[in-house]
Amino acid sequence: MSARENSIVADMALAHEGHLKIDWASAHMPVLNRIRAQFEKEQPFKGLKVSICLHLEAKTAYLAKVVQAGGAEVTITGSNPLSTQDDVCAALVEDGITVFAKYNPDPEEFKSLIVRALESKPDLIIDDGGDFATILHGERQDLLPQIRGGAEETTTGITRLKALEKEGTLQLPMVAVNDAYCKYLFDNRYGTGQSAFDGIMRTTNLIISGKNVVVVGYGWCGKGVAMRARGLGANVIVTEVDAIKAVEAHMDGFTVLPMIEAAKVGELFITVTGVKDVIRGEHYDVMRSGAILCNAGHFDVECNKPELAARAVEKRTVRKNIEEYRLEDGRSIYLLAEGRLVNLAAGDGHPAEIMDTTFALQALSLKYVNDNYQSIGAKVINVPYELDDQVARYKLESLGISIDTLTDEQKKYQESWT
Repeated sequence: MSARENSIVADMALAHEGHLKIDWASAHMPVLNRIRAQFEKEQPFKGLKVSICLHLEAKTAYLAKVVQAGGAEVTITGSNPLSTQDDVCAALVEDGITVFAKYNPDPEEFKSLIVRALESKPDLIIDDGGDFATILHGERQDLLPQIRGGAEETTTGITRLKALEKEGTLQLPMVAVNDAYCKYLFDNRYGTGQSAFDGIMRTTNLIISGKNVVVVGYGWCGKGVAMRARGLGANVIVTEVDAIKAVEAHMDGFTVLPMIEAAKVGELFITVTGVKDVIRGEHYDVMRSGAILCNAGHFDVECNKPELAARAVEKRTVRKNIEEYRLEDGRSIYLLAEGRLVNLAAGDGHPAEIMDTTFALQALSLKYVNDNYQSIGAKVINVPYELDDQVARYKLESLGISIDTLTDEQKKYQESWT
């Protein structure tokens, strides 16, 4: 059955716009283009099936095409119902990739589309947030034996995988792409920092300068969001549960407060923790009217939506991706993109140049798993340093930047101390 016959997408008539988006992204992804040329020559995935679960937009689409160029039969689905772009889906189908994805399906259909992607019986997977892994180790263990392994994109997914590994129930090798230096230093910091505000400003059409912006969590994503907020002229407040990160935020020049105090003064709240209920009932009770909430973590659980809804006497959509919750005392609290990833649900995600390095790591990690799955065994592994270094060197070359190398004498001196 052809990709067109097998796929489930919203509207094939949108394909032309999707091709334009993918072409624009690929023109700004020189590292992935170099890997594509390598894959076309070496055909590392010839005869294999690869299933991908990622935010389905133009940059992800190009990753799928790079994997396809390596000889794979590719199937792809979306990891978030609001980040899927229907025109991109249609374009991929025209390019021979099977797609099971639509923008904003109901929860039951959303899960069924993910399952359909796994029912293609892949040899390798690329996962985001552990959606594939959770289904495979839960209700669809029948699909596990054929899978050689895969790569995971996010902190949330790696947490899920490590929990399975700790329980002794993990059944396949997975590479923790999120923990690669090039991923958390650049993607999590610069990508999230910029794309979160792209989504916020596009959606609200409000100024950031002069506002009290509360950044919830000071991991690599939080660092990026706080840095960009300060660059836009905001008064930045950081909340944390980790004492070391809280000291770091303080020494980086940010105000550090517990959430109950930050809630009283914040005007824009951005959650980046991966933890549920970091903004909840007691915080809503003291927020000023007009407070705007959004999330840049993987799942829509960081702002407790049921507790916000329970306090509301009216809920309405005031702009696309902005829901107003009017409380009994007359205050209004606004939630962006249903509490889902604001940078993707209300924007286009990370810049193409950032995803160039991240998806280069994904592509090379997938090849690494395929080459070494038997010796790795069923465990979570870090991206080998040589792959991280290779991606960074490709990036430097694309920028026309050269760096120094150690002389033989320097190498001997260094080795004498190790």
